[in-house]
Amino acid sequence: MSAEDLDNYETNAELSLYREYRDVVKLFKYVVETERRFYLANNVDFRTCSAGQDVYFDVRLTDAWVWDIYRSTRFVRTVRIVTFKDVNVEEIQHSDADIDIPDHL
Repeated sequence: MSAEDLDNYETNAELSLYREYRDVVKLFKYVVETERRFYLANNVDFRTCSAGQDVYFDVRLTDAWVWDIYRSTRFVRTVRIVTFKDVNVEEIQHSDADIDIPDHL
């Protein structure tokens, strides 16, 4: 496989992921973003926890979709995120969630 073939494969996989996101975003209430992943979810349980003087976040998602180009299945029943890094949780405004990605891309 040449470098060009690999680039084309990755580009097509990314476009497929964008299209899947466009199709499923309307099914979810929240966007959850961490340093490592991007999720869509219908339920989010967000807890701030202490470990000595450090603070970490314990986030549990149910009925979720994972933005990950290399996963064969992106729909997940439950997800648990434990991190010392920032976590962003936003409620989706569905009128704003309609991203128009042309089908020819």
